[in-house]
Amino acid sequence: MSELKDAGILMRMMNSAMQQMDVDIESIYRKCGVTEAHLENTQIRTPHEANLIFWNAAETVTQDANVGLHFGEKMPVFKGQVLEYLFLSSPSFGEGLKRALDYQRLLSDAASARLEIDGDQACLIADTSSDVIKNLRHFNECVAVGLIQFFKYVTEGEFSPSKLTFHFSQPADISEHQRVFGCPVEFNNAHNRIYFDAELLKRSSLHAESELLELHEQLAGKHVAKLERQDLISRVNKIIGELLETGEVSLDVVAERMSLKSRSLRSKLTEAGTNFNQLFSDYRCHLAKRLLVRTEESVDEIVYLTGFSEPSTFYRAFKRWTGMTPVEYRKSKSGMRF
Repeated sequence: MSELKDAGILMRMMNSAMQQMDVDIESIYRKCGVTEAHLENTQIRTPHEANLIFWNAAETVTQDANVGLHFGEKMPVFKGQVLEYLFLSSPSFGEGLKRALDYQRLLSDAASARLEIDGDQACLIADTSSDVIKNLRHFNECVAVGLIQFFKYVTEGEFSPSKLTFHFSQPADISEHQRVFGCPVEFNNAHNRIYFDAELLKRSSLHAESELLELHEQLAGKHVAKLERQDLISRVNKIIGELLETGEVSLDVVAERMSLKSRSLRSKLTEAGTNFNQLFSDYRCHLAKRLLVRTEESVDEIVYLTGFSEPSTFYRAFKRWTGMTPVEYRKSKSGMRF
């Protein structure tokens, strides 16, 4: 898999939470490099590792040692997404949870949650596959609050945690944890866990509807397939970038790097709605634009860096991409360099 990413809905939910609080949102976003365009893009998926930057910025700006708990309390309940519909149209809370776990990648590529039963207690292990984020206190506390709020919503208030455990070390003062969660909280544990009464798994959903459930599962499957296609394209682009620095870039070489036959890679790209030549051209175009705007590299050097053997070939390609020569493009973007 390519770089681990989170669904953009999580960023928008966090933005909503901050708007309800006396928080200097602009300062936090400035430290994170977040812009209005990021918030407005409903298709965006943000790097999972960026949580480290966000939560460090949030604590620095707010000076709140429990910022994860407090942001979590103010977040809106997760609604309007296919995972919510899977829960509501499933025959029971347990069935809805099982289906949501099957499609958890829709929320995050790094999610590795699973359900375990121990006697009369059910346990949701809500970990991340990122070792960097696993010990990030504010992130994991906020996620726990958000999950509990969502479970209360889909069970019409019946869900109540009986115990929580966290992977990170115990803070000096846990009074806020006790207030927010209303149950025992333990730290320095192997996993982040939310315990609750296993009987709740049998709770029937008032909105259960088999035909809708089938449609929702089909929709979830399509969304996951789309992410898998994006993974493929991202991986091909990554290898193209590596090969540009060292030598030949071709479908055969890229396929070999991916342990695939050339025919198989060609088919996979066709299924993803693209082809190798298009990806290679797009990669060169974006790289050339970035080098012209963000660096002082000469055009001749950019010809080499983008893998063209002749300047004339590069000039023709760039004119086709942008309708401008490289020099004209650089001049038109002269105030945008960063």
